[in-house]
Amino acid sequence: MITVYVPRDSAAGSVGADEVAAALEHAAGERIRIVRTGSRGMLWLEPLIEVATERGRVGYGPVSPRQVPELIDAGLLDGADHELCVGVVAELPWLRDQQRLCFARVGVTDPLSPTDYEAHGGLTGLRQALERTPADVVAEVTESGLRGRGGAGFPAGIKWRTVLDTPGETKFVCCNADEGDSGTFADRMLMEGDPFCLIEGMTIAAHAVGASEGYIYVRSEYPDAVATLRRAIDIAYEHGWLGDNVLGSGLTFDLYVRVGAGAYICGEETSMLESLEGKRGMVRSKPPIPAITGLFGKPTVVNNVLTLASVPRIMADGGAAYAEHGVERSRGTQVFQLAGNIARGGVFETSFGITLDELVNGYGGGTRSGRPVRAVQVGGPLGSYVPVSRFDLPTDYEAFAEAEAMLGHGGIVVFDDTVDMSKMARFAMEFCAEESCGKCTPCRVGSVRGVEVIDRITGGEDPDGNLAVLNDLCELMTDGSLCAMGGLTPNPVRSALQHFPDDFTPTREQTP
Repeated sequence: MITVYVPRDSAAGSVGADEVAAALEHAAGERIRIVRTGSRGMLWLEPLIEVATERGRVGYGPVSPRQVPELIDAGLLDGADHELCVGVVAELPWLRDQQRLCFARVGVTDPLSPTDYEAHGGLTGLRQALERTPADVVAEVTESGLRGRGGAGFPAGIKWRTVLDTPGETKFVCCNADEGDSGTFADRMLMEGDPFCLIEGMTIAAHAVGASEGYIYVRSEYPDAVATLRRAIDIAYEHGWLGDNVLGSGLTFDLYVRVGAGAYICGEETSMLESLEGKRGMVRSKPPIPAITGLFGKPTVVNNVLTLASVPRIMADGGAAYAEHGVERSRGTQVFQLAGNIARGGVFETSFGITLDELVNGYGGGTRSGRPVRAVQVGGPLGSYVPVSRFDLPTDYEAFAEAEAMLGHGGIVVFDDTVDMSKMARFAMEFCAEESCGKCTPCRVGSVRGVEVIDRITGGEDPDGNLAVLNDLCELMTDGSLCAMGGLTPNPVRSALQHFPDDFTPTREQTP
């Protein structure tokens, strides 16, 4: 029987992957076995069909349901050549050139098959961790150089050490999967494509810090991820990977999925904790930090999906092996997400240090519109705009900080030369005004005033005076806001003013 792989990922599903799978089953019947996987991350090829052959898995895409009978007649099941054939998928430059640690199984295995998971290295890290003391596990994570992939880049080992060293009978591990930044979708793709990896990472964290309970806080806009995680958790309980006496080690760890209420601010860790407690998602003042006083006032590890998903590989191969990837203080790999006006969008996991030019113009193929790239926004709606003149910038935390930008969650949104950067700066303030929790005045009021001031500048009303007001306002929001929502909103505004000042003059005409 021939094995055919069709993704079940939301992105693939949105362009007809389920219908393609049904068409394959109808046309080929008992000749094939269909395995539903995550997406390989080459979103411009979705729906992508892969057929197992002696040469490897041969891909065809993008495929529509009506093309399936024609493809089968043309020899799809034998891996025959066709205009939709992309060749052996693993040999495509997009995949061949990656260093997939987090995403090693995504698109390869059935995400809800425990047999597939173990056959492809799953549970190796957890078993290694359970044979070691919590302090040893924390030391391994620290040696790896793993930093939070949610945007702040705080060393995970230091956070775990703080929770481990804080006294308390009850401790928690919380995964922040409230992935709301524009141009980011790696968390969703991992949760849908390899949920056991996240479960394993959280279980290792629980052993490392002494936690007995964990929560995955998933944004409400991800129903497929929620359903996949809940089913995966049920399977993990059935196989003794969760619950009492995990893998016979004596560890007790219970894991739950909680769905967010649609607020962007709940991507901030303390707002997420408030929401988990059943309250309105509002930022907490720090100190105390969540590692000491977190969920329900107990010591709590809060990491995002990609951080926790990196841990099984670290424990399986060792922290030193993980640290061999990357540059300077940015160790390991980052899952970059190419979005916006991009010819080849998707996820590209590689070691830190690759340049923006290699990602956007090399692997991404430039703009989808065919026009020149003008800028990219890296790190979500609060990230700075980086002009083409800075595309030699290496992707590491310190290099971006020195360039007054931020790497964030690795989302890269591309704009061509028709973009009006004054409108993008206005959008940043408007977005903050819409999504602010309202707790602090600099964010709540400053963002509204920011929209008004930008409108006055682009309208030609006392440009110099209003530019001075806008700069003062940005400084106030940066220094006075309680959290990153208000504190980082000035980043896109300042970068737009710095690199594209002509866009703020009322006489500028758009490129045709």
